[in-house]
Amino acid sequence: MNQNLIQKGYQFIIAILIFFAYYTGIAQQSQWPVLKTYDQEHIQKIKMPIGGIGTGTISLTGRGSLEDWEIMNRPAKGFNPTLENRGPVKQKGPFFAIYVEDGEGKKQTRLLEGPSDIASYEGAWGAYSNHHGLPRFGNASFSTAYPFGQVTLRDESLPVEIVVGAFNPLIPGNIDDSSIPMAVLNFNVKNTGTKTIAISLAGSIQNFIGFDGARGKAVKNVNTYREEDGVKGIHYTTKGVDSESEQWGSMSFVSLNEGETTYRTAWQALQSRWDKKRLDFWDDFSEDGLLEKRTNADANAPLGSIAVKNTLKAGEEKNFRFLISWYFPNRQTWDKPGFQKLIKATVGNYYTTKYSDSWEVVMKTLPRLNELETKTKTFVNALIKSDIPIEVKESALFNLSHLRTQLAFRTKSGHLLGWEGLFDNHGSCFGSCTHVWNYEQTTAFLFGELAKTMRDVEYGYATDKNGLMSFRAYLPLDSAQEWGKTAADGQMGCVMKFYRDWQLSGDDEFLKKHWPTVKKTMEFCWIPGGWDANKDGVMEGSQHNTMDVEYFGPNPQMGFWYLGALKASAEMASYLGDKKFVKTCQKLFRQGSEWMDNNLFNGEYYEQHIQPPMSAENVAPSLIGATSGIHTTDFTSPDFQLGEGVLVDQLVGQFFSHLVGLGYLAKEENIKTTLKSIIKYNYVENMSSHTNFHRSYALGDESALLMAAYPKKRPEKPFPYYTEVMTGFEYTAAIGMLQEGQTENGLKSIRNIRDRYDGRKRNPFNEAEAGHHYARSMIAWSGIIATTEFQYSAVEKSMKFTSKPGKYFWSNGYQYGTVKISGNNLEKKVAITVLNGSVTLKSFKLEGFGSEDFKKGKTFNENDVVNFKVNRD
Repeated sequence: MNQNLIQKGYQFIIAILIFFAYYTGIAQQSQWPVLKTYDQEHIQKIKMPIGGIGTGTISLTGRGSLEDWEIMNRPAKGFNPTLENRGPVKQKGPFFAIYVEDGEGKKQTRLLEGPSDIASYEGAWGAYSNHHGLPRFGNASFSTAYPFGQVTLRDESLPVEIVVGAFNPLIPGNIDDSSIPMAVLNFNVKNTGTKTIAISLAGSIQNFIGFDGARGKAVKNVNTYREEDGVKGIHYTTKGVDSESEQWGSMSFVSLNEGETTYRTAWQALQSRWDKKRLDFWDDFSEDGLLEKRTNADANAPLGSIAVKNTLKAGEEKNFRFLISWYFPNRQTWDKPGFQKLIKATVGNYYTTKYSDSWEVVMKTLPRLNELETKTKTFVNALIKSDIPIEVKESALFNLSHLRTQLAFRTKSGHLLGWEGLFDNHGSCFGSCTHVWNYEQTTAFLFGELAKTMRDVEYGYATDKNGLMSFRAYLPLDSAQEWGKTAADGQMGCVMKFYRDWQLSGDDEFLKKHWPTVKKTMEFCWIPGGWDANKDGVMEGSQHNTMDVEYFGPNPQMGFWYLGALKASAEMASYLGDKKFVKTCQKLFRQGSEWMDNNLFNGEYYEQHIQPPMSAENVAPSLIGATSGIHTTDFTSPDFQLGEGVLVDQLVGQFFSHLVGLGYLAKEENIKTTLKSIIKYNYVENMSSHTNFHRSYALGDESALLMAAYPKKRPEKPFPYYTEVMTGFEYTAAIGMLQEGQTENGLKSIRNIRDRYDGRKRNPFNEAEAGHHYARSMIAWSGIIATTEFQYSAVEKSMKFTSKPGKYFWSNGYQYGTVKISGNNLEKKVAITVLNGSVTLKSFKLEGFGSEDFKKGKTFNENDVVNFKVNRD
């Protein structure tokens, strides 16, 4: 076939797709799911990340602006790309504006944003919010069900109502489609008047390639207007930025809209002390909604603008869609604060292996954009319309946004790694810290293959020949072991995560490949001077942990991690026929479980028995000084112990054991009593009465669960964080309560967290700990699993749910769907729908009711509703 005909056919298809995207945009956005709406009093802290997994993000604010441009391989909180402006605070970043002409000669131009935050009214140079002096809409509200965000803008003096929408595709089990470096922006404009009006929307973005918000410099950047197969836009490149730097790459800003399109690839060249560029733009756009071209050959960071003009009849609404894409391939290794590299090397970004530049991101995504949007809506609707408590859905879905910030990234090899959190301009605590990421459950249950890459880092790179797993993995991966220190909770939790990921995937090759190293990490517990040197099933040795200290002596936090790892190891060893190791693990589990119940449980909760090693010679060298600056120097009377305190997450190992179907690690009645004691002692109704000597993540009239409480004796110097509140730990206790049927207390604790992140005081998409978007808070996803009692094993091809009537969401990391349960006390009706992929089951169980066996295996195909019955046992 003639190549020209093929090309013309392709161009015709793209043109049809753009036409379809334009005319279906209104219907699409009007059907975007909404879980929660924030009124104008609760929007000023909202910044919703828009970006793919491992690609970086831009944030949609509650006012409708775009801020936190974090697309160049590092966080950039508060960064609005603005260069070459006068004043110490450069707040003239990217913006969208609307021009309205009412047909009778009255013209108005407004920033497409709601009111500025009153907290930004006063500064050394006056107000300092972005474009603080430009006219804007008087009323705004924010509606969302992540990853969809919608800002509704109204103003009594304007005959239009506008919904500013943004999203990025997010589809459980589909990693590549959830990892697109793009922000999709919708502006749905409705004529609320009685006459036909003319409107024009304009967006302006500076070419800041080379400057990431903290370092680098824009040099000889170039803006090029392009039209290709109906796509109109500006392609941002550079001729002067070092092509090996992290800040080198490209950006694209395109319009997919019908109407008269005008543009600028530069703003006016004015060599004046006073900034007249914005005045020139505003005057030009406000004249007729069209843009005249300008030139500025000397600009290192030229501004680019696109405007689209159209008409609206009375009552009519139209959707205007713009795309922003990016491509920055040169991610480097971990930074320390101050940007000093631990090891200098470029590890790259996996997403850039899928595209040649930002323009190709647009061209490859556009043909499937409506499909991706529909699939994202299907996922979100399946979750938010389920009979799961709203606070559980909110905490799970909104914390999912962390996975798509600069918190997590994929190296060119495809491995997922992450910081603990993010400071404003650099990562917080490098190395995919095992004792923090142990809590995170979002990745495994939504993107299982990504979770397996983290296990590959831990067992394929970070563990040495003796079974010591560095709890921080250096980069590049061939240097992963250089940290050289392990954490007791980190190493044991990784065993449980490995078991979880094997069960969810059913990947026996994954198990066989890593089992020798998994086994070695368990045997490390028994080395001389180690955690359980006497091999009695109880950890007594120097146990570095997530409190950034070493515990000495038996304690519940490490003890339950250990018991869970023993139980998981026994299951894997049994599957592989390693009978001797099965017996070892089972024996230690029985001994340890009984000992903890008899010795650490005090009738209300589990406590620590402090056992000083008396001398450094009694501690394995690899277990000393795992945290610089906070480690034991006095081995006869160590500081920073838990002692008789009520630790908020003392049952974290038990929580995980229930999550993966391993059952109780100690007496059921003791577990339930402990959770009641956490509410009794750790719950604070009003934080204004609480004394806290460290960081404050809850204060004033807020309610929270404390890290530790001391109803009895407190060590003189307990572990540093005991007076704090941190959401990941609160979720651990709260979800444990849900697992044990203590629903009211569990939901109350989750509500307290989300009430603190209410949009007025804090960003609902940014639960913090040691930095923004803290990884531990992604444990919230397991609230969905706890309330539905979902269990899935690809190994056994089994699935389990609660027997309580309702419609529930489920996801196993590879497929997702819904299950509807109805019926009576003798017979339940079950309807399973798989919404992505297909699942084969041999058994299905309703907890506490009965089960159905599919002896030959039953396949549930995508979008089929499969009905069957379960009789009471």
